[in-house]
Amino acid sequence: MKFEVNRITFQDKRGVLEASLTAALVCDVHDGPWEHIIPPMKDVDCILIVGDLTNRHSRHMPRRAESFLCACVDTAPTWYAIGNHELKMPHAAEWREVMKRSGAHILDNAVVQLRNDIWLGGLSSQRDPKNNDTAVRELGEKPGFRLLLCHHPEYYKRLVSPYEIDLTVSGHAHGGQFRFFNQGVFSPGQGILPGLTSGFYYDNKLLVSRGTGTHGPVPRLWNPCELILLTLESNKDGTSVG
Repeated sequence: MKFEVNRITFQDKRGVLEASLTAALVCDVHDGPWEHIIPPMKDVDCILIVGDLTNRHSRHMPRRAESFLCACVDTAPTWYAIGNHELKMPHAAEWREVMKRSGAHILDNAVVQLRNDIWLGGLSSQRDPKNNDTAVRELGEKPGFRLLLCHHPEYYKRLVSPYEIDLTVSGHAHGGQFRFFNQGVFSPGQGILPGLTSGFYYDNKLLVSRGTGTHGPVPRLWNPCELILLTLESNKDGTSVG
């Protein structure tokens, strides 16, 4: 599969950032090949995993995902939010022990201080997401820049938009699997012709990655995998760009 490294700058509307920060956004690896993902991340300040390192359809422990997670931790401080494949995989309990041992910081419906001017939240995948906004509510009350990892972009309107979150990053959609004229064809959770598959949405408050891999027999067509290197920059004049 074709793979791209895309550098994106997000300028802080509120001017609360004290200095820039560059994060690698990783999602949807699905226990696939990963060696090509590590080199572009060597100079980032942190790695943010937005769910689905694993493949829930496999009966085996995700050993490649385990190796990748350890390689991420060796590269930069790593935070990991929970996706639907982590939630539903056959070895979910064992995988959580792997996550803990790896040295990654696990964000399972949790909020942490990433830096003195940045708060980071993780909204986990849930079987019943309508009751899963506690972490978002907490994050929205924090001072400084508020960054949310939420694997599902379709959660944004209902669960995230009511709160003052500066930027939410998501994956899950795999770019719509096939892309024609910049339109994805299908996404889990959104169905046919999904509206949230790649890039910025909702006045640049939601950023959706096409993901760094795929799973299952259906190929990705005209839809390269991507690693996003996201730079957060302070912007005192109130303009937001993506």
